Amino acid sequence: MNPRPRLRSRIGVGIGVAAVLIFTLFPVYWMVSSAFDKKASSGGQSLLPQEFSFDNFAFVLTEGGFGTYLRNSAIVALVTVLVSALVCLLAAVAVARFKFRFRTTILMMILVVQMVPLEALVIPLFLQVKSLGLLNSILGLMVVYVALSLAFGIWMLRGFVAAVPVELEEAAYIDGASWWRMFRSILLPLVMPGLVATSIFSFITAWNEFIFAMTILGAQTDQYTVSIGLKSFFGLYANDWGSIMAASTIITVPVMIFFVIVQRRLSASMVAGAVKG
Repeated sequence: MNPRPRLRSRIGVGIGVAAVLIFTLFPVYWMVSSAFDKKASSGGQSLLPQEFSFDNFAFVLTEGGFGTYLRNSAIVALVTVLVSALVCLLAAVAVARFKFRFRTTILMMILVVQMVPLEALVIPLFLQVKSLGLLNSILGLMVVYVALSLAFGIWMLRGFVAAVPVELEEAAYIDGASWWRMFRSILLPLVMPGLVATSIFSFITAWNEFIFAMTILGAQTDQYTVSIGLKSFFGLYANDWGSIMAASTIITVPVMIFFVIVQRRLSASMVAGAVKG
């Protein structure tokens, strides 16, 4: 067998993979490189930092007030993840395990909500938050983000709960386990991969979202999240690119850390679920 076609095929695959990696990672490299470049603020970005410095990060975190934005975003994202995960899991168990009137109608409504563009929900959710007296507060923003996460989370977790054999739950009951013990020891480990996936969606939504944050928080600058705080470095006639890239780098780090943490949990949960199944 002629090894040349196989060698050419491998070279072609290697070139293709390298091209995809460069296309994907180069914007991230440019962002980090500009963040550490002291001259990037004056529009002097280059492939390599002309003058390596932490000044952009220092300016963003001190004079730019980005530390406050990070704190607000962390609070909003963590509360959104915890509340939406709890509500979605309990709702998914209800629609997957219990029979009640209008169950199919509720599932169809959840599916329809996912098809509605988020922009179309800005005014209705703004009016609801206003009626609750929660405008210009991160509490109102948390309510909105939890509401946005419920439809996707319930629909996804319903599939995970429905995939768990009912016989496992019945066997736990026969062995004398209570519903809470069955839920904690049998059902929860098996649906954990879905719970992690919905948590990732909720976290990214709460961390990166801009339109609802700007609409709900208004001019309450001390309540701003990182997405709105990033906008403050864009000027009317010029942009502070060094600060923009430094702030973008800071915004990216928590998302990466969260993903690494839950990715390990996701892998462990899938193995545990396979063993229990």
